Amino acid sequence: MQDPGDSTEAAESRQNSAATSTVLVEVLPGVAVVAGEVPPELKADLIDFGIVPAADRRQISAILASIGSATTLAGNLGTALANVQGLYRLGEQTQALLNGGAVLASKDGGFLGTVVGSGSGLKQARLHPVTAVGKAPIAASVGPALAMVALQMMLNEVSGLVRTTLAVTNQVLTTLRKEQWAELTGLVAVVDRAVEQAREIESVPASLWDDVAGSGALLQKQLELYQGNVRDHVERIGRADTRSHREYLQTNANTIAFDVHALLSSLNAWTGYHALRAARARAAGREDAAEAQYAEVIARDTRAEFDSTLAASTSLVDALVRELRITVELRDPDAWPLSGKRKDVKAARAISTKLLEAIEPLADALHPPVPPLEVPDVLCGPGSLDAEPYLRILRWLFEDGEVLRAVGFPEQLDNSNPLSAIVGGAMDMLAAAMDRSADRTLVAVTDRRIVLATTNTFLEQGEVQQVIPIDQVRYVRVPAAPDSGARSVIDLITRDENIRWLFHSDVDNTHVDALAAVLAESMTIPDAEREELQRRRHASIEAAEKSDPVGSG
Repeated sequence: MQDPGDSTEAAESRQNSAATSTVLVEVLPGVAVVAGEVPPELKADLIDFGIVPAADRRQISAILASIGSATTLAGNLGTALANVQGLYRLGEQTQALLNGGAVLASKDGGFLGTVVGSGSGLKQARLHPVTAVGKAPIAASVGPALAMVALQMMLNEVSGLVRTTLAVTNQVLTTLRKEQWAELTGLVAVVDRAVEQAREIESVPASLWDDVAGSGALLQKQLELYQGNVRDHVERIGRADTRSHREYLQTNANTIAFDVHALLSSLNAWTGYHALRAARARAAGREDAAEAQYAEVIARDTRAEFDSTLAASTSLVDALVRELRITVELRDPDAWPLSGKRKDVKAARAISTKLLEAIEPLADALHPPVPPLEVPDVLCGPGSLDAEPYLRILRWLFEDGEVLRAVGFPEQLDNSNPLSAIVGGAMDMLAAAMDRSADRTLVAVTDRRIVLATTNTFLEQGEVQQVIPIDQVRYVRVPAAPDSGARSVIDLITRDENIRWLFHSDVDNTHVDALAAVLAESMTIPDAEREELQRRRHASIEAAEKSDPVGSG
């Protein structure tokens, strides 16, 4: 007689197999093999195996199926694992599911959860982290095949980036480096055609490889040429002060855009060439273990060069787009007092806007932008002051994950001094005549640093006066006001200087106290500094004793 529990488990197994018809097995960090039925919501992001040879695809499928049948990795889903459909790049949301799998419903070693989208039509997918796969003999069994998967994912990534820069190229090629571009596009076309043919026949025969075998040195030359160009741009930007930095970017924006696109195009062709080279080694590796190992070496070295080149491109595009975005957000030209200045600003904004339209898609693909900044709970300034223009510029100065905690607008001048009061009054009159607000200090406090700027300079030029890391805050003080009409004050003591901020009399004292409280959260004296001060004290005492031996006796 059959145990009722057995029949229940069998029914549950059939139900889970039917409900979970899509299986993702993370075979490389951030890369999964998709097996079983592919839901419509997943098809758009599915990556075909491309240049991964058919033999490697069969090997991956067979190994995964055998693991699913012989272990609890996939329960009864061995059949689904035998039917691999393609590759899937695990985005942040899906990666979070994998990393936080413990909170998901678990069954047979996998985690049940949706992969993308929230529509009811998406069937459940079973996710298996790379750590779970690593317990099986997959690494040793299909290591060379996974090297080909890694190369295909690199090729897919850079190809997508190249497509996003086509608009940039079309804009600048009319005047820039036509001859250089013609040489590069010829090489790119040869490699692209070979990669497409290899994808179609799922193999790299000797005759196909012969068509591109002689391109290696020329591709390396092109890659190094544009790596050098991009490196020069990055170094020039890094050495310049804020104003020269911006002028260089605006003057050379088209050249930079071209060099970035050319670098990505050469990287795309270079990666495709080495993918074909590795596939050829894989074919020879069926009879020669050394060739199979060589394919893994090719994939490893290609990954290192790929990551380095992409990082340099991302850094340069970030710097360029940041300056273009700031330029677009600068104060309306009508606020400038001189007609020549107004024309200059209008021209800069028009150029920046046009170039942004072309290069922004690439920038967002390389590095998702920082979200818009919201007015923080602590806003310390005159009631009539609008913080939004400052936040729109500050946004592009923020790092990933940086949080704005407080914003303050103390007075630029110490008007308690009679002479300063006269100068300050004259400045206010001049500002009113120029349709500008009087200069103040912008104080933006984040979870990482304190950003200081002169308000008008910041709105008109996007320049930051000083940045203080919050770990350099030593003490914050709010002196008691001598009378009700006195202005509030915050004293900030850092590792290297003492700063005093005075606030307009119409600024609510509670807002000043709130700003001081946020700053005070960072107050600390590192042990190393304390010990150094104590060491200096003892050293001075010892020096005094040595210089006055009589007195010490």
